[in-house]
Amino acid sequence: MASTDATMTSPQAKTIDATPEAGQNISHEGKEYTTIKEGLAHILVPHDTPTSTDPRMSKEDTQKQQVFYNPIQQFNRDLSVLAIKTFGLDSIQRKQERHAKQLKRGPKKHKGQGTGVAEEEQAESAAGEDENTLKRKLADGETDDGAAPAKKQKLTENGDATEEAEAAPASGAQADANKEPKPWRAQFTILDALSATGLRALRYAKEIPFATSITSNDMSKNAVESIKLNVKHNKLEATIKPNTGNAIAYMYSYCDKNGYDVIDLDPYGTAAPFIDSAIQAINDDGLLCVTCTDSAIFASHGYLEKTYSQYGGLPFKGESCHEGGLRLVLHAIASSAARYGMAIEPLLSLSIDYYLRVFVRVRKAPNDVKLLAGKTMLVYSCDNGCGAWTTQFLARNKVTKNKKGDPFYKHGFAAGPSADEHCRHCGTKTHLVGPMYGGPLHNVGFIERVLAQLNEVDRKTYPTMDRIEGMLRTALEEITFGVKPKDEKSTRVLDPLIPKADPAEIDHHPFFFIPSSIARVVHCSAPPTAALRGALRHAGFRVTMSHCKPGSVKTDASWTDIWHIMTEWVRQKAPLKNPLKENTAGRAIMSKPSTSAEKTNGAAQNVAPVTDSTTQNGETADVEMANTETTERPSYLGTNFEVKFDEKLGRDHDRGKYVRYQLAPRENWGPMSRAR
Repeated sequence: MASTDATMTSPQAKTIDATPEAGQNISHEGKEYTTIKEGLAHILVPHDTPTSTDPRMSKEDTQKQQVFYNPIQQFNRDLSVLAIKTFGLDSIQRKQERHAKQLKRGPKKHKGQGTGVAEEEQAESAAGEDENTLKRKLADGETDDGAAPAKKQKLTENGDATEEAEAAPASGAQADANKEPKPWRAQFTILDALSATGLRALRYAKEIPFATSITSNDMSKNAVESIKLNVKHNKLEATIKPNTGNAIAYMYSYCDKNGYDVIDLDPYGTAAPFIDSAIQAINDDGLLCVTCTDSAIFASHGYLEKTYSQYGGLPFKGESCHEGGLRLVLHAIASSAARYGMAIEPLLSLSIDYYLRVFVRVRKAPNDVKLLAGKTMLVYSCDNGCGAWTTQFLARNKVTKNKKGDPFYKHGFAAGPSADEHCRHCGTKTHLVGPMYGGPLHNVGFIERVLAQLNEVDRKTYPTMDRIEGMLRTALEEITFGVKPKDEKSTRVLDPLIPKADPAEIDHHPFFFIPSSIARVVHCSAPPTAALRGALRHAGFRVTMSHCKPGSVKTDASWTDIWHIMTEWVRQKAPLKNPLKENTAGRAIMSKPSTSAEKTNGAAQNVAPVTDSTTQNGETADVEMANTETTERPSYLGTNFEVKFDEKLGRDHDRGKYVRYQLAPRENWGPMSRAR
């Protein structure tokens, strides 16, 4: 795609006003550019910068791309467009429904307004998420709760506009009594806070038809000049508003204004400095999209003091470090939002390549904020021993009933440490991790709606859709454990409204393990993943995989059950060739008297099964609403169950059907150099 200087300066070069096309030669104010197309947007790249998107490019070529274009993150941008569009359909419908209710009440109806406007509004809400439906004219000129008044909306979309300039059209409209009122349209505003070339903003404007205003902000004047050129070339001046300014200061300026429906934070490195100001600038029931590329901080134990200063918690050490990183970032967002009476709901949280990406719904919900302590957990990690972990929630959210019989939450202190100083399985000292977010990482309804969109998009526009589908289906299985709804037909047509998750729900099985890693503990050959999964399923446990890492196993079995299965693997399939060394984790696990029954005074006693409604201490608990004091999800059978390594049972029927994990297609696959 790169062109030579001779070609770039040839008479064939077009002006910036030409219709955008991929590979164009553009001449503007004495400078020559080449266009790159991604999605439906085009960006202008100086002629001396390589424009090839071939992943096999040399390291030298990728370094030259540092400012203008990083094809590695197209997956991130494709996914973001689909996620924001899915959220936007929900947001638009809610605003339309609120507007319809206002019209029904009608205290401020204009003279001569028809009586069928509310019915028309409701019909639009039910029928249409498409662009034509959203643009249909309504008789009334009022805005709803989700949109700023005409004057204030102008200030929201363009901070440089003056109050007098915005007020003039309104006074003119009042002077002309016969002039038709401006048709109402639900507002949907987006802020690309760290925009660089503006590619994200361009794609949002092109591919999200109901977006009414998009602000593309960057503190670099050169970057904003590039944004302006790209906006002009794409003919999006009416939708995208370039802004030069510090992102933090710009977002804080919206503390006393109507903010944005969506804020996208995609920095180079950590997003931690931008989170608090983004919470201030986002609307109630808005979407916060956050990228962090500092995996050396949130997913590594080499700089734990830095991890704490950035995210307010200590990193997880071990195979699940990236999943721990997701929970640290969510904890930082949740704790920041809670200061302002706002609660978060993770819609989608993914560890991708060298970075993480989370999509979080933010609501003004003081009652939900009270549940946060009961959803925040510490982790006792046996990272130097057998790899087992134990969770400890900071508080308890217990459901009780008032005098009328209505349920409400009672908040209390959690019991003392949920784990001893030493691991109960191998005797090794444990380390403290967190605090971190202990709720679900995803919203099932949101993922289902994004997947439904993939049936309608063009593969040329979204070339990464195979990977998107594979990763989303894996994330969906993390929540549902692959259990399909009884009535599959009911899921074919999905309402745009995204169901709200239970704000008190916690994740009793937040991390995964790798079979080869636990096999190394007892120095045996690793069991095939299918065989281990089959053994867990045969015992009645649910099993799936994690989107974070190939070969991962995520289950609701306790570590006691897992080690029981592994000792049976050694006994049945892989006897040890050499005795285990003294004072090792493997020796401690394998030297236990019996893993199939508890012994008292030398006599075996069967362990009573533990059900979902009781804790391992025998205390009754409300599984649906209350946090339990258990360190792991309650075991169904303790360790008194038969172990059968059924590989057929452990295989998934759709294995190999989806692209679940992406392998790095070239050396130095990463974020490239920081823009200068």
